[in-house]
Amino acid sequence: MSKHFFDFEDGDFAHTISDNMAIDSDGDLLMRMGDNMAMDMDTGDVHIISSWSNDDEDDD
Repeated sequence: MSKHFFDFEDGDFAHTISDNMAIDSDGDLLMRMGDNMAMDMDTGDVHIISSWSNDDEDDD
């Protein structure tokens, strides 16, 4: 199931396409670096995002 989150750096919503990759509403690829951090794959900029938790960590 696809997860959605908000990118506070550029004001876009993003949708996951795999466990650690997402695409935002502008078509930019983001790679998960943490629950609240992602890297823009085009620019290398680190973005602060709303929660993007890892499913593996949720299985306690």
